[in-house]
Amino acid sequence: MPGHTPHRTPLKRVSQGSLFALSRSGNNPDAPHGLGFIEPVMAELVDEVEALQANVEGLRNLSNSLRTFNESFASWLYVMDMNALTVDWPQAPTDVSFRLAKRRAEENARLAEETALKAASAVPPPPDSEADKTTFSEHQEFEMTYTTNATTRNTSTSIAKSTSTGIPKKKAKPKLTAKEKKERSLSLEKIVMSLPLEFRGSDPGLRRNMESVIEFMMDSDGRGIKLIELIKPPDLNQARVNKCLIALVNRKIVQKENSTGTVLYHWTGLS
Repeated sequence: MPGHTPHRTPLKRVSQGSLFALSRSGNNPDAPHGLGFIEPVMAELVDEVEALQANVEGLRNLSNSLRTFNESFASWLYVMDMNALTVDWPQAPTDVSFRLAKRRAEENARLAEETALKAASAVPPPPDSEADKTTFSEHQEFEMTYTTNATTRNTSTSIAKSTSTGIPKKKAKPKLTAKEKKERSLSLEKIVMSLPLEFRGSDPGLRRNMESVIEFMMDSDGRGIKLIELIKPPDLNQARVNKCLIALVNRKIVQKENSTGTVLYHWTGLS
């Protein structure tokens, strides 16, 4: 009985690009035998894998750095947002500031007026001779004003009355020269610019009142001035005078004295 021939798969054409063809190629007689040809290819693969791993590690480090930066930057933005919501730094006074300053000034003026009234009520009344002198002085000022526009007959009557009483008339304030007026204007400007903002031009009427008070104090020749002497209604009322004097006393341009029981104001000037 003939022997059984095992089934054989037909031989196929070897692919030109296969490793087996590469190992058996007659064009490359120096090719390594068996699996030795895999060694250089695996070495190149290992190098490429190491390069890939290094790049992946670099991407991971970059991701970690970005995550840290994002957290820090987000925290900084949150802090800035909270700071903007909780802290306010106005660069200029607001309307509320001006209203508050005006209210405080009115309260200070009212307190000063009450203090002046209390001090005036505590002073005993002057004797009759002093009262007569004050009455005559006021009458004399009225006569001086009246005689400038009266007839010759009224003028002679006023002069005769002054002569008969024996009390001289009040001397008129000497006129200033052009140079003295310029120096006075510069002094007034320097003093006013050292006062709070409301006296420096925000309220023109208040500035005029302050200049009037300062000029009167400068012409006082060092004597103490009473508050009532500075009142010139209707523009310069008692509240305005109090407000101006409080500002001058706070700036130490005017010194307040009440040691005698009467509140007096002495001019010291801008130091």
